[in-house]
Amino acid sequence: MGRSYHSEKEKFKEFDKKLLLWQCLCIFICFVLCVYLFLLMVVDIKNYRNQAKRQRSAKTFIMRGAILDRNGIKLASDKTSYDIYAHTEYYDHTPNELAAMLSPILGLNKGKLAKQLAKDEPVIILKKNVSRDTAKKISKLGLREISFPKKNERVYPQGTMAAHILGYYNPDADVAAGVELTAKNVLEQVEKDVDLEKTPDGDVIYEVSTDPALTTAPLRGKSITLTIDSAIQHVCEVELAKILKEKGAVKGTVIVMNPKNGEILGYAVQPSYNPNNYKKATLTQLTNWTLSDVFEPGSTFKVLTIASALETGRIHENSKILDTGKMEVDKWPIKNYDYDVHPHPGFIDLYYLFEHSSNVGSAKVALMMTKQEHYNMLKKFGIGEKTGIDLPGESRGLLMDYHDWYKSTHASIGYGYGVSVTAIQLASAISAIANNGIKVTPHVIKYPPEILAEKVKQERVLSPETAHSVTKLLAGSIGRSKSPVNLEDYTVAAKTGTARKSVSGGKGYTSKLVTSIIGFFPATNPEVLIYVVIDTPSKGALWGSTVAAPVFREVALQTARIMNILPDKAKVNKQIKLE
Repeated sequence: MGRSYHSEKEKFKEFDKKLLLWQCLCIFICFVLCVYLFLLMVVDIKNYRNQAKRQRSAKTFIMRGAILDRNGIKLASDKTSYDIYAHTEYYDHTPNELAAMLSPILGLNKGKLAKQLAKDEPVIILKKNVSRDTAKKISKLGLREISFPKKNERVYPQGTMAAHILGYYNPDADVAAGVELTAKNVLEQVEKDVDLEKTPDGDVIYEVSTDPALTTAPLRGKSITLTIDSAIQHVCEVELAKILKEKGAVKGTVIVMNPKNGEILGYAVQPSYNPNNYKKATLTQLTNWTLSDVFEPGSTFKVLTIASALETGRIHENSKILDTGKMEVDKWPIKNYDYDVHPHPGFIDLYYLFEHSSNVGSAKVALMMTKQEHYNMLKKFGIGEKTGIDLPGESRGLLMDYHDWYKSTHASIGYGYGVSVTAIQLASAISAIANNGIKVTPHVIKYPPEILAEKVKQERVLSPETAHSVTKLLAGSIGRSKSPVNLEDYTVAAKTGTARKSVSGGKGYTSKLVTSIIGFFPATNPEVLIYVVIDTPSKGALWGSTVAAPVFREVALQTARIMNILPDKAKVNKQIKLE
């Protein structure tokens, strides 16, 4: 029930109080609103103007920087292109009339184009990726029903060359691979960004400070230079494709590196693809398996076994090992590949071990080290760790903790089984021997001096004396052999490998092989390291010396010519004593 009043006067008095309260409240609200408007329109006007400006602002069109090889040859660049659209709601002409005007410019059949324009769709795509000249011709027609938005198109003028290094880039989905991914920030970095104000319809709002040139000229990101030499890259790709076809192999790689600074000069990977048409490539073609896939390296790993034993003092350069041709470790049979020819070599030196690729000798040398010593040395070489190469998708490889090694595991690792590596990982490890014991991060981008130390690390793995001893042993074993890599003008320190492939997802080995060779030259002053891997060859003699070594030889000779490397065999007796 409502309140009762004793008199009319009391009732009106109460009403006046409430009215006064509401009047005060309204005055206070008006006062607050006035203060707010004053702050908005006078005190803080600059901030709100900036907000309005930001709502109208738009970034200028940014084109990616180019990717060049070490000699300035363009390997990737951006090209401006246009997509042509028809908007049916704005039709001022019939489909036949539009087709008559557009077909000569677009190079399309008039009848087919008319049918396309007659579709009952709000927006019709007529043609993609047309040139600037074509877009200009359409613009001159003044057709409001036709639009042609500008976009980036990434092109690779050298086609398939260095596809796995360059990668690819899709500006529409912002998807990339290879250097296009790892160098994304640099390729899209501009010296001076330009903000323009635009209307909701996309037209530029010109002010006194607006530079008309900047409204039309697209900004371009920074270009980057690779360590790749296109001439060496071409040689690698040609020789790799040739041997894969000749031997019926599944895949392969040729890596050429400067061991002194980690720069990769050539990096051929098969299967490959064309970055211009990467959408048509299979996943197998797109994958850089030399970074992602691991495999047991076989005899090339013996180089690390001997280097580790020399560094730990378990053997010395003139050590002799009793090679019985075959042996058992924990009931695991180990046998030399040439047992039928040399069933019991007896005491062998390290030259013989490398030349005849003795499994028994390598296993015995491995067992001379403690498990922890051997494991620690392999970790220093980078086995079981990423190299840090400036390409995406790198695996660590597989190296079990030494606590989990059986004696047979330890022995097997000595000759390249029981451990799995990536191709770039083993190339990086052996490069330390070629570089006086210092391992340098492999890389494909040339970095400016101010960030070189941050991107490219140097780590001592061996003493210079050990590195020189291993180099001498490798060069000596090649020098007294009939290997194809025994070059006429250069001393070569190298080791071949032939490894059986393990059963996928199970124990044991298949009859399929991975053949390889890794080495460097000139041995007296190494300038080039080459690693060749040919996976699953199926025709002819299937050995590292018969499949991979001829590729090594041809790539070495051509690289020496391209780099103008001086021969060293004339002075070899002063620096490496061959026995």
